[in-house]
Amino acid sequence: MTTHGGFEPVFCTIVPPHVLDKLSQAEDPALAGPARRTLERDALERTHRRLTTVVGAPSVAPPAGAEPARPHRTVHDARHGTDLPGHKVRGEGDKPGKDATVNRAYAGLGATFELLLKAYQRDSIDGNGLPLNATVHYDREYNNAFWNGEQMVFGDGDGEIFLDFTIPIDVIGHELVHGVTQYTANLTYFGQPGALNESVSDVFGSLIKQYTLGQTAAEADWLIGAGLLAPRVTGKALRSMKEPGTAYDDDVLGKDPQPATMDDFVRTGRDNGGVHINSGIPNHAFYLAATALGGHAWERAGLIWYDVLTGGELKQQAMFADFATLTVKAARERFGDGEELEAVSKAWEQVGVRTL
Repeated sequence: MTTHGGFEPVFCTIVPPHVLDKLSQAEDPALAGPARRTLERDALERTHRRLTTVVGAPSVAPPAGAEPARPHRTVHDARHGTDLPGHKVRGEGDKPGKDATVNRAYAGLGATFELLLKAYQRDSIDGNGLPLNATVHYDREYNNAFWNGEQMVFGDGDGEIFLDFTIPIDVIGHELVHGVTQYTANLTYFGQPGALNESVSDVFGSLIKQYTLGQTAAEADWLIGAGLLAPRVTGKALRSMKEPGTAYDDDVLGKDPQPATMDDFVRTGRDNGGVHINSGIPNHAFYLAATALGGHAWERAGLIWYDVLTGGELKQQAMFADFATLTVKAARERFGDGEELEAVSKAWEQVGVRTL
């Protein structure tokens, strides 16, 4: 499973390269060492992803006799190695074991599947019952989690800056939604299209957490990765959709660089043109629209974003204005000229993105 009719999956991590770059320069080798090794491992996995995309890999289909609209989860244990998928430790329907990391990964896969099915009538991330596979305990002190185009992979963190990457359910959801994007709009992973790719994963990662907790838009914290940072870190999460740029301000990690509006758009060649940085702008637009509408954010605001992602009109090279324009169109088509249209239009106006 790599190309699927022309789709080209990319290697997507939850911790941005700029965070690991900063951490790798720390004077304390206990902090710098794991960050450097993580960057090296990510580079290898990224290269492997490109090669597999070119060469091709076997398709992954639901097991024989599998029921439609039911999850097909398998969790593997890498046992601190890097060979994927690793040793199978829990399959669909198996009872929880003693390893909390395995249980969290299994639950997170299920929560993502459930939101997609119940809220959007989507059968797994490809819409056709794709099995959901995950590997935990990847490498040693590995400070990341990623979707490699075929499966989820979780590190245990170094215990100094990052904790176990299965702790925040929105991290699991974020990475799996890269798979949804892969099978739908397939947004290019660079510049504004790449930032939209990251933002869509943040949006639905947050919605998966809100759905699991039964939270309204007003009750949600709108943080991505809350609970992931170790106690020594001055910060609350990796990103904030409510207040981009405020997730952390730490003497080792530095300050959260995300902008909330186009006035502070960051032009950089790093991080694939700032995909993890400028995603703060469309993230904030979704937060503004969802909180203006109130209630459960996955119902109206989430449905509008889902319609755009899966509707077939969103181009691979879409810019913020293209995405914004399609959300306005989707709001009108689904809900008419009511408060949904007003909330979406105003949200993009507030972050400085013009609709065409």
